[in-house]
Amino acid sequence: MISFAFHRLYRLQHFTASTTLLNGLLFSYPHQFFNFNSNPFWRYTQFHSFTTNPLSSDFDSVVRRVCSLVSESYCKVQENTHFKSRHPKLKLPIDSECLTQEQAITVVASLADEGGSMLALSFFYWAIGYVKFRHFMRLYIVLAIYLIKNGNFERTHEVMHCMLRNFCEVGMLKEAVDMVFEMQNQGLVLNAGSLNSVVSVVTEMGHVEMAEKVFGEMCDRGVCPDSFCFESMVVAYCRTGRVVEADRWLSAMLERGFLVDNATCTLILSVFCEKGSINRVLSIFNKLIELGLAPNVINYTCLINGLCKKGIIKHAFELLEEMVRKGLKPNVFTHTALIDGLCKKGWMDKAFRLFLKLVKSDNYKPNVHTYTAMIAGYCKQEKLNRAEMLLSRMQEQELVPNANTYTALIDGYCKVGNFDVAYKLLRVMDEKGLAPSTFTYNAVIDGLCKKGRVQEAYQMLKKGMQIGISPDLVTYTILMSQSCKLGDNGQAFALFSKMVKAGIGPDMHTYTTLIAALCRQKKMKDSEKLFDDAVILGLIPTKETCTSMICGYCRDKNVAMAKKYFQRMGEYGCAPDSLTYGALISGLCKESKLDEARDLYNSMVDKGIPPCEVTRLTVAYEYCKNNEPTITMGLLDKLEKKLWVRTVSTLVRKLCSEKKVNVAALFFHKLLDKQQSVDRVTLAAFMSACYESNKYDLVSSMNERITKDFD
Repeated sequence: MISFAFHRLYRLQHFTASTTLLNGLLFSYPHQFFNFNSNPFWRYTQFHSFTTNPLSSDFDSVVRRVCSLVSESYCKVQENTHFKSRHPKLKLPIDSECLTQEQAITVVASLADEGGSMLALSFFYWAIGYVKFRHFMRLYIVLAIYLIKNGNFERTHEVMHCMLRNFCEVGMLKEAVDMVFEMQNQGLVLNAGSLNSVVSVVTEMGHVEMAEKVFGEMCDRGVCPDSFCFESMVVAYCRTGRVVEADRWLSAMLERGFLVDNATCTLILSVFCEKGSINRVLSIFNKLIELGLAPNVINYTCLINGLCKKGIIKHAFELLEEMVRKGLKPNVFTHTALIDGLCKKGWMDKAFRLFLKLVKSDNYKPNVHTYTAMIAGYCKQEKLNRAEMLLSRMQEQELVPNANTYTALIDGYCKVGNFDVAYKLLRVMDEKGLAPSTFTYNAVIDGLCKKGRVQEAYQMLKKGMQIGISPDLVTYTILMSQSCKLGDNGQAFALFSKMVKAGIGPDMHTYTTLIAALCRQKKMKDSEKLFDDAVILGLIPTKETCTSMICGYCRDKNVAMAKKYFQRMGEYGCAPDSLTYGALISGLCKESKLDEARDLYNSMVDKGIPPCEVTRLTVAYEYCKNNEPTITMGLLDKLEKKLWVRTVSTLVRKLCSEKKVNVAALFFHKLLDKQQSVDRVTLAAFMSACYESNKYDLVSSMNERITKDFD
């Protein structure tokens, strides 16, 4: 084996095969390698030094010695029956500094030409263990060409994959990708494995757009992508949170009948639940099952958790029943997701019943996360005694509370204004070596702001920053919201600017906070600009955002613009609620557009949205003021009895305060028709208005009616 190396060295010393072959490679695409100004490869290939300098005797001696050592080392490795590595990693008794890049190329060429692929690969993997050779592209090119010449395409792909990974380290990913395509011109057959190799490396580095281009070019070159190619793209976009693009690739994958594995399914469900549409998530899940995926407990648990976080508890329990029917046993994490969802909804009784089921279970016992979810739920409802009881029970079970457990308790005590206990819990965390997170400090800062202790909140923020806590989006939004409540818009926008400069992207809630503040001050041009800025950033306005704009325009007596934003709500996928309808109806009434207000009111009721008391009273009073009590009667008759009585009682009092006694009398008698007794406040208001207006006949008629009904 050693003799072949010496023979090969003799041939190389006389400018033979490896130089000629590399020359052929370089001349086969001269535009790429001979453009000194534009091609970055030129700096790395050093073509001139390799093709113009004859081998010196020292050069020959070093190469001979390395070839001999490689051959000996490789033989020893092959004799080791316990050796299972795919690529033997040589341990050569030489320093890499003794070998130049040019000599390394000669060694690879010699070994590949005479000893075969594995011998050359053995030296290659030894060489790229050193930075000196790892980023020397010609080493990869020469070996790849010899492997292609020997028809060993599998090993060629390995070398190319290795090149991609290593050249990522020095920011030369694009050059490495281009070289993979150039290898096709040298005879390398590109296939789905080639595509997977390139796409996996590119996507791991976060260059998803480049991966798309590689995917397209591979297809143009006749490569037929397999399921792994598509899956790599789906996973890459999921990891970056780009749901729309991930959905596009997933749809293309499913159309071809390709399936993802259970691990990828979990990733898709998790990301889509967090950032996408729940309906789309459920559609994808059902489609995967239809194509043959057998979902496991983790898949179901992930989907149940996503539904619970979105507050869709009923559907989550339906999935629980479905997985049980399929013979899958829900574990403690499944139940914890459901308990957490119930707690966030405020359904603590149901959550506690499920919690007790876990306590009594022989197989699954509540873990730290289960207890923490229950504690957080009770703290949210300010039931701190129960939360403390669970904490004690948890410690009795030898479960150690984590930072989230203490954060939940701190949040609860801050909500009720007991900051002494909250600060004590912070000290306990420190004693136990639990580092408070940004969430912990946000809980304290939010509680302090809501109790009007703003300066103390800023001191807490400063203290947190001193120990390395960085304010996040929630922190800034809390402080901005407080500034807006105090009418200090300047401070709110200063915080907004500081947040953006810190690299924290605002979400729609942040924009809504500022928009609402501007709308309250009737600064509609500024609020409209903020609204448009949010849409340009790709944020989707919420029901609260649109309602704030509608309220602002109605206050500014610009109902036309209010109606415009009302109509646009459908575009953003948010449905108006009673507050939204109420704001627009109020604006229409103020501009005496009663017919439009009535149509909107009827539309609201027909959709099953109960109008709030202010809306009911506003419409009713405006029609009464316009001397159209019959229409008022028709509008109120759609209400259930309890709401009708409350609204009419309030309407009677308001009409009496406006000295509209005759109209008030109509509704007062209607009130008596509904129920025999009238509340004392309404009765006193009506009688006082009658006496003040000298309407004694109405008093007499009312007394007669009450006496008759009483008899």
